[in-house]
Amino acid sequence: MRASCRICSIFLRNFSLAAALTIVGAVSTPAWADAPELAPRTKIRLTIMQWMPTKGEYVPWALGGEFVVSEAGAISVPVIGTVTVGNLDKAQLAAEIAKRLQAKIGLVEAPETTVEIVEYPPVYVVGDVTTPGEYKFRPGLTVLQALAMSGGELRETSSGPPQDNITLIGELRGIDNAQLRSNARIARLQAEMSGAEEIAFAQPLNADTALVAAIQNQERIIFSTRANVVARQSKSLSELRDLLNQEIRVLEEKVKAAEASIETVERELKGVKTLVERGVAVASRQSDLERALANDRANRLDFVTAIMRARQNISETTRNLEGLYDNRQAEIASELQSEQATLEQLKLKRATMERLLFDRLSSTGDPEPRGGAATSFAIIRRGDGKIGEVPASETTALMPGDVVKVVARRMPRMSEPPLTRSMDPQPGQASQ
Repeated sequence: MRASCRICSIFLRNFSLAAALTIVGAVSTPAWADAPELAPRTKIRLTIMQWMPTKGEYVPWALGGEFVVSEAGAISVPVIGTVTVGNLDKAQLAAEIAKRLQAKIGLVEAPETTVEIVEYPPVYVVGDVTTPGEYKFRPGLTVLQALAMSGGELRETSSGPPQDNITLIGELRGIDNAQLRSNARIARLQAEMSGAEEIAFAQPLNADTALVAAIQNQERIIFSTRANVVARQSKSLSELRDLLNQEIRVLEEKVKAAEASIETVERELKGVKTLVERGVAVASRQSDLERALANDRANRLDFVTAIMRARQNISETTRNLEGLYDNRQAEIASELQSEQATLEQLKLKRATMERLLFDRLSSTGDPEPRGGAATSFAIIRRGDGKIGEVPASETTALMPGDVVKVVARRMPRMSEPPLTRSMDPQPGQASQ
């Protein structure tokens, strides 16, 4: 009888705990303030347009493109640098960028700027679900919908390890290889941005040496190829500028020669006029000299115009040469930011899948029978630089980047047979 009472008390205590967790999960709501619209790891598209009265149309700027909000809540925009997103919405962020561009470039009117959300950070579902993992977020997503996307609650299966553990291990290896490539790409972009002659790779631990060498060789080839392209473009612009300078020197010599010819013709024309007035020379000679003088002056004007045009081309070539490096740095900075965001997502995905695999391996081979389950939900969310966990219900709305943890509290079955009384005599019976 004592054993039967002990089993009943354990059952009642587990049932009360599961019921309490169910009630808390049903009525509790995360006590967080509204999350920012542009959370970290959100991919946005920035469009900058300016009205051109001369063309009668809007002309897009090359500064726009796709950006990823960093973990610190900021984006790096060419020309104006880092812009803190914080709690700004799309319209406020667009207005802030337009205002900073107007102040930086000195425009009379701010350009037309828009911000669109291309992709939200994903949500993750872990715990007692059929298919844990990463899922695409959409506004209005609830805990119950996330549970449905992950295949619902984990059902009872036969004992033994799940067959998809091999798939998880293969995916983990694939993520490790992707991290190797991402780290090598980041090292190459950092070398390009700093102007280094070689790439300083960090040697990873416990990695395939042949694979690491192949990835690093590929990045070195890309590094040298891109450097050669920039060097060729720079050399071509420099040679064009030198050629224009030589052309200006030749034109200046022609101007001097034309001026000397003009002075000679003017002196000769002055003497011929005197002779014509005296009747010594004919008037046709004076007319020939006047035509030659006009021709020399026209040639001199053409040479001066050509010099001005060549100097204008030199200024344009110099701007192109300086803009070549500025545009290259802006492009590298954008690629580096995007690659760093990709690496952060890979790390988070690997940690989630590793925990998943650990939970599966630790939960296999349970020989004890299981009864009903009271499922509870919890949300792990990052806010104000901290990570917190609070209980949730099926109707709780999710935010981008949330991790939904599903826990099924197992209880003993109500149909378990009662323990049979032992055939050993009790102490009182023995004395009788």
